[in-house]
Amino acid sequence: MEQVLRSRAWRAVGLSPVSPGCWWRALRLCSTRQQPPAFAPQAAGEDEEGLPRGGHGGGRLPTRGLDPQSRPRPWHPSHERGARQVAQADRAWWSSRGRDCSKGGKRQERKSLPIERTKGSEILFGIAPCSLALSQSRRDLFRLFLKQSSGPRRLVVSEFVLQATARGVPVHHVKRRELDALCGGQVHQGVCLEATPLRFKSLEEAGKPDLGNEESLSRQQIWLVLEQIQDPMNLGALLRSAYFLGVDRVVTSQRNSCPLTPTVSKASSGAMEVFDVYSTDDLQSFLKAKTAEGWEVVGTVSSPEDVENVPVISCSEFRWNKPLILVIGSEGDGVSLETQLLCHRMLAIPPGRALHPGIESLNVSVATGILLHSICSQKLRHSD
Repeated sequence: MEQVLRSRAWRAVGLSPVSPGCWWRALRLCSTRQQPPAFAPQAAGEDEEGLPRGGHGGGRLPTRGLDPQSRPRPWHPSHERGARQVAQADRAWWSSRGRDCSKGGKRQERKSLPIERTKGSEILFGIAPCSLALSQSRRDLFRLFLKQSSGPRRLVVSEFVLQATARGVPVHHVKRRELDALCGGQVHQGVCLEATPLRFKSLEEAGKPDLGNEESLSRQQIWLVLEQIQDPMNLGALLRSAYFLGVDRVVTSQRNSCPLTPTVSKASSGAMEVFDVYSTDDLQSFLKAKTAEGWEVVGTVSSPEDVENVPVISCSEFRWNKPLILVIGSEGDGVSLETQLLCHRMLAIPPGRALHPGIESLNVSVATGILLHSICSQKLRHSD
């Protein structure tokens, strides 16, 4: 109905229905249009009214002049009504076009072109992981992506730009939705870094500590062994606790273990970027070899009733007097039976109350933090 009204309004002033413009242009055109003479001779084939004979179709346009009373008068109320109709139709048409354009603009704004990643790269996200990765030389770095921002975050952005410039890394200022797409919707804090992945180091790459050296004897060694930790958040939290509490080395089993992903780096608050993580494909052989070298292997268990043929003591009763390996089992099953049999003792954390069924244990990263603090605090007391 709106389109019909608009077309009639334009035809009423002698313009094409599809020609855009304002209503005052149509009104001006009506008032300034050159009129034919008032007394034009009657053409052959026309009746007295100036219409072609034989009906209203197929003939040429009339050439008889208009009567002075019927000439266009822009000041007349009828013309004012026509102008108003033209204006209303024009506004409605342009309004609908504007809505369509705005919808199309929103669709175009929401749909951003994906950023192509360098082959073999991954996207680090978060302030701490990206900053530490830039400060170290353990990865090849390709591009730094920063969120366009102002205010207090400008200082953080400036520091990242200085770090990237020092490393020769290109900096790209992008919108938040592009960062969301880069890191898969993770919490990126306005920073993403494209870099090569970190890999586990093999035990062959690690130098053996000299236990006969006087300095090594005065400085007790503690290694953390992780058996089939699969959750990247747990692995990151474990690395963060191990780094903070002074663990000398972290070793994981290759089978059924989480790799060193950007999520692990974010959960570790960047500790993964500065702390070497080793892996072994034969955990039992590794533990046997360390036992032969004089190390004590200690496992962990949530309930003493779950262990047979291995003594279980509270972590508060344990005394650390030789190089130590602390074994942490998987989230669901704990330390495997084969590994338990290679442990000298098993440590447990005593609860502070009677526990309801189903919540008898702690999260693996929380339990490891408690155990490490209980053990490493003995090293601090001995150093005093």
